[in-house]
Amino acid sequence: MALDVFRGMTVTLMIIVNTPGNGATTFAPLQHASWNGFTPTDLVFPSFLFAVGNAMLFALPKYELMGRKAVLWKILKRTCIIFLLGYLMYWFPFFAKDGSGQWGLSPVGDTRIMGVLQRIALGYGFGSLVLIYLKERGALIFSVLALLVYWGVLLLFGDLTLEGNAVLQLDKALLGTSHLYTGYTSKVFGAGFPFDPEGILSTLPAIVNVIAGYLTARFIQAKGYTYETIAKMCLVGITLLFIAYWWNMVFPINKPIWSSSYVLNTVGLDLLILATLVYIIEVLQKRDWTYFFEVFGRNTLFIYLVSELLLAVVSFVPGVRVSGIFTGMFQPLFGDYMGSFMFAICYMLVCWLVGWVLDKRKIYIKV
Repeated sequence: MALDVFRGMTVTLMIIVNTPGNGATTFAPLQHASWNGFTPTDLVFPSFLFAVGNAMLFALPKYELMGRKAVLWKILKRTCIIFLLGYLMYWFPFFAKDGSGQWGLSPVGDTRIMGVLQRIALGYGFGSLVLIYLKERGALIFSVLALLVYWGVLLLFGDLTLEGNAVLQLDKALLGTSHLYTGYTSKVFGAGFPFDPEGILSTLPAIVNVIAGYLTARFIQAKGYTYETIAKMCLVGITLLFIAYWWNMVFPINKPIWSSSYVLNTVGLDLLILATLVYIIEVLQKRDWTYFFEVFGRNTLFIYLVSELLLAVVSFVPGVRVSGIFTGMFQPLFGDYMGSFMFAICYMLVCWLVGWVLDKRKIYIKV
């Protein structure tokens, strides 16, 4: 249950930060750091990957009962499906008007290739392979080497700026700028600068977040819900935070390039949060508040897809504009910043209702 609640809390915050009523009037903690630095919002996505690793604890033992060929096929199929869902989500709604006002297929050449679900897919796929072939000790060694090698690659093949980092250089070479995210503002080139925060190269350290989630869940399973388990999780978490802040002096904590110090910082915080949940839910047995988050935790990927696509669907309803809902209802009632926040809360609750209906009907959509 602690893992379900952790996953549900992550999705709850992810929907809130992704769908403000007005991005220009969003409270600072609900925005990503512009480049170097860290806000609570920067913890959301790596926590999702950490939760993916947690869930792998229940899948990998089943894989061991299958033949090696069947296991590889299952991992490959699930990785491809999640990756394709992410790509289709960015291509959605598939049709758009051209310059003459005629409807036609949205150009595939301008569709973003990498993204959130794509990183989840690759993190799950490569993380599973590492754990299957290298086992737990090997996965730990892989994680250390991956973070160190990634640091070296970024230093050798570029700098740590938005315009000159190795992540961008590889993405431009393999994908082209038309397939990258364009939400960053460059001090040199201005707004709309093409850089993907879920780039190909930065997927390497993100795999470590997944592996850390698995190793944590495995540790809890092996040691049980004891004070010793919680204490050791807190000790490791604090140690990782100390290393992260030390490393930050030479390799800044940075979400867009998913720096190695950022990985240690987020894993350390996730360990402390999960240890707290284990203490409250499993040791103290205080569970009367958990159901809200369990709803999100039981249909995680599906509800995330709903949260991303629902606004796009609503925008196609004649006479309805999402920005109009904010300016016509939430802004007059709550003001600029609180109105934007309340819009996000209400939208999250709408998504929760979808999950609640599915849970009441015992429908759990898995990929």
